Amino acid sequence: MFDNFGFLDSSVILLYFAVTLGIGLYFARRKDATTVDYFLAGRNVGWVAIGFSLFATNISSEHFLGLAGSGANRGLAVGSFEWMAIFILIVMGWFVAPVFLRLGVFTVPEYLEIRYDRRSRVYLTSISLFAYIVTKISVMLFAAGFLLNHMLGWDVYTTAIILVFLAGIYTVVGGLAAVIYTQIFQTIILVAGALTVTFIGLHEVGGWSGLQEKLPADYFTIFKPMSDPDFPWTGIIFGAPIVGFWYWCTDQYIVQRVLAAKSIDDARKGTILAAFLKLLPVLMLVVPGLIAVALFPEISGDEAYPALLESDLLPAGVRGLVVAAIIAALMSSLASVFNSAATLFTVDFYQPRHPETSERKLILVGRLATLFITITAILWVPLTKLISTNIYIYMQSVQSYISPPIVAVFLFGIFWKRMNASGAFWSLITGGVLGLTRLVVEFMVNSGLLTDTILVSFARINFLHFAIFLFIICTGVLVVVSLLSDSKTTQQASGLMIAGVNTPDLSFAPVSSPKARIWTKQNVFTSVFICVLVIGLMGLLA
Repeated sequence: MFDNFGFLDSSVILLYFAVTLGIGLYFARRKDATTVDYFLAGRNVGWVAIGFSLFATNISSEHFLGLAGSGANRGLAVGSFEWMAIFILIVMGWFVAPVFLRLGVFTVPEYLEIRYDRRSRVYLTSISLFAYIVTKISVMLFAAGFLLNHMLGWDVYTTAIILVFLAGIYTVVGGLAAVIYTQIFQTIILVAGALTVTFIGLHEVGGWSGLQEKLPADYFTIFKPMSDPDFPWTGIIFGAPIVGFWYWCTDQYIVQRVLAAKSIDDARKGTILAAFLKLLPVLMLVVPGLIAVALFPEISGDEAYPALLESDLLPAGVRGLVVAAIIAALMSSLASVFNSAATLFTVDFYQPRHPETSERKLILVGRLATLFITITAILWVPLTKLISTNIYIYMQSVQSYISPPIVAVFLFGIFWKRMNASGAFWSLITGGVLGLTRLVVEFMVNSGLLTDTILVSFARINFLHFAIFLFIICTGVLVVVSLLSDSKTTQQASGLMIAGVNTPDLSFAPVSSPKARIWTKQNVFTSVFICVLVIGLMGLLA
C-alpha cells in the first residue's frame, strides 16, 4: 500500500497536521492563570463546540478497526451500541448535566464526595485512571498502529509514539480549550474520510441492494437471540444502557466537555447535537465492515477495514483523506483522555493532599501526570489482543466489568436521598472485586492458564449479561447497607436537584427568560424527534 501512497495523499496528511497543530497552538497561546482555565477551558464553551467535542472524543481509531471488524463478523448488530448511546446522551443533557453544573463540580468523582464521602471519590478516580489505560489509550494506540501499519508499513510502536507526541504538544500546553477547538476540525475530517470509504464501497458492491445480495440476511438485523455470544437482545436492551450510562454520564473523559459549558442550556444542546452525530457511526464505520466481507469473503474480524485500505478501492488523494481521518480520530481522543487523566490526578488526588499549592504548580502536576499515564499505556498495548479477537468487543467487555457499581451509586444517589456513604462504599467495593475477578479469570482462560469447568463457564457468561447481574448485586448491596445503617446523608436530595449547594460557579440564563423558553421547547422537540427516529431505525432492523 505504501507504494501506492502518492504525493497528493501525503499532501493531504501534511495539511491535516498543519491545521490541527495550528489550531491547537493558537489556543495554547492563551495564558492559563487558573486550573479552571486549563482543565475546563474557563467554563466558557458553547454548545456547538461541546457537541463536536463529545463526538470526536468518543470516536477513535478503535472504532474504525473494531466497528468494521464486528460488522464483518456479525453484521449491523454492533451498531446497537452506537444507537443506544443516543438515548443516554439525551438523559445526560436533561438530567445529569444540570446536577453537575449547578453544583459547580470540577470533576465527576467530586460529585461522589459531595453526595457520599471521600472514599467513593477516591474509588472512582482510581478506577477511571485504570480504565483509561486498559480500555482507552492502549486500545486507541494499538488500533491506529494496526491500521497505519497496513496502509503505510509503519511499526505499531513507532506510530504510537509519534502520534502521542503530536497530540501531546498542544494538549499539554493548551489544556482543554486547545483540545476542544481542534476537535471541531478533526470531527469534519474523520466524518468526511469515513463516509467517503462507505460511499465508494457501496458503489463498488452495487449499492445497498447489491450488498444485501452478497451477505446473509442476519447481517442486516440488529437484534440477535438471547443465546448469542456477543450481542444477545437481552444484553443490548438491559446491559448496554448500564455501560452507556457509565461512559456518557459518569466518565470524566466524556463529561469534562460538559463541565466546561458556559450554561446548562449550552450543555443540553451540546449533548443533543452529539446525539444526532451518533447516528453516523453505523453508516460510516459498521457498514464498511459489511462491504469488506462482501468484496473479500476470506477476511474476518479486525482485518476488515485494513482490507479496504490495502485494496485499490480508494483513488489518489482519498487514501490520504482516510489516513487523516484515522489520525484525527486518534489524536482527538488521545488529547481528551490526556487532559481528563491529568484533571483527575491533579484535582482528586494531589490537590486535596496539598491544599496550599499554587495554581501554576497544579497545572504543572497535571502535565507531568499526563506524561506518566501515556508511557504506562504504551507499555500495555501488546496485551490488548490477549482479551479478545475483536478489539471493539474487548473494549465493551472490560467496560461492562467496571461500570455497574458506579452506575448504581450514581443513579440511586441522584434519585433517592436515603442512599448513604456506607451503602455507596460497599457497593463500589463489591462491584469492583467481582468485576476484577471476571476480568482476571477471562484473561487466564483465554490465555490457556485456567481450564476448570466452573471458571471457564464463569468467563464465558456474555459480558452484557454479566453487567446486568453485577448491577443487580451492587444495587442490592447499596440499598440494603444504606437502609440498615445511619440515615444521615452528606447531601439532601430532592428529585434530581441536589440541595445544599446553591451557589454554582456559573451564571445561567433565568428559566423565565423568553430565550430560555424558546430553547427549552426546541430542545424538547429535537430530543423527542431523535429518540423516535432511533426507535424507528431499530424497529426496521429488528
